[in-house]
Amino acid sequence: MDLNLLWFILLGVLLTGYAVLDGFDLGVGILHLGARNDNERRVFMNSIGPLWDGNEVWLVTFGGALFAAFPHAYATAFSGYYTAFMLLLFALILRAVSMEFRSKLDSPAWRKLWDIAFFSGSALATLLFGVAVGSAMKGIPIGPDHEYHGRLLRLIHPYSVLVGALAVSLFAMHGAIYLNLKTTGDLQKRIHGWMWRSFWVFLALYLATTALTLVEVPLATRNFRLHPWCWSIVALNILAVANIPFAIRRARPGYAFISSCLVIAALTSLFGVALFPQLLHSSLNPTWSLDIYNAASSSKTLGIMAIIAATGMPFVLAYTGVIYWVFRGKVELGKFSY
Repeated sequence: MDLNLLWFILLGVLLTGYAVLDGFDLGVGILHLGARNDNERRVFMNSIGPLWDGNEVWLVTFGGALFAAFPHAYATAFSGYYTAFMLLLFALILRAVSMEFRSKLDSPAWRKLWDIAFFSGSALATLLFGVAVGSAMKGIPIGPDHEYHGRLLRLIHPYSVLVGALAVSLFAMHGAIYLNLKTTGDLQKRIHGWMWRSFWVFLALYLATTALTLVEVPLATRNFRLHPWCWSIVALNILAVANIPFAIRRARPGYAFISSCLVIAALTSLFGVALFPQLLHSSLNPTWSLDIYNAASSSKTLGIMAIIAATGMPFVLAYTGVIYWVFRGKVELGKFSY
């Protein structure tokens, strides 16, 4: 068994799980200021209240697995993206703190402050994720010593910003569909309109990003020539995108949410397909890139990690399934709600 390939796939699974699950959390935060009153904002927060911290465990696990399986890629990524990662950490902490602090005082000014913080943290985190993906697709300045050679501003260019905007629109749509499942009455009707608007914004940015990727990122299509089966991911992505408006029009938000999850999973998979077998592509010289072999830990380490993953992953999946089952249904505000 190629353990290096196995851990590349497992990292993809962890990243996909995080994007799908925390994606609607972040989307709810992006839409948060669209609520009209305090009660609606509480509904928004309580729709993700029992779930958001568990969802972020997927990101923590991804970081830990990357560190253990591919330490050289981890070190180079943190060197190049250090400032961005600190901003990301600040954004994630800000949204977590805002949820916990918002209801501590019954003051409109106090709650407004944390409402803005919740929105800002969610939007900034999503934008940074997208910019990181866009810069990784274009390549980052890695030298022959496998060290990052450049400044943060080299990672910010029109393509990475466009991918960041796409991520914000995608998670906003994902969050709107999720909120439609969790709300009732007039609020649900208004969110129904948000689903349509966020979908059209996402579709426009999706088409623009796809076109620019084909023009400016040769890396994105190289594996399609080597592995034709990759086109099945493209087909899944297109079908999932097309099914979202169909499901919304038929008043089937559950199907729309499943389609939205599949869109995120397909886009994450396409990101992995574009990079493979590399983890970090060097824009200075492709031979200086870090891949799943020259950036990996020893085979013994990867093998031990595989055993640990095989033992622990069923418990993680079981826990996630139980939590989502227990907190299914519409949001009901109570004494101990946010």
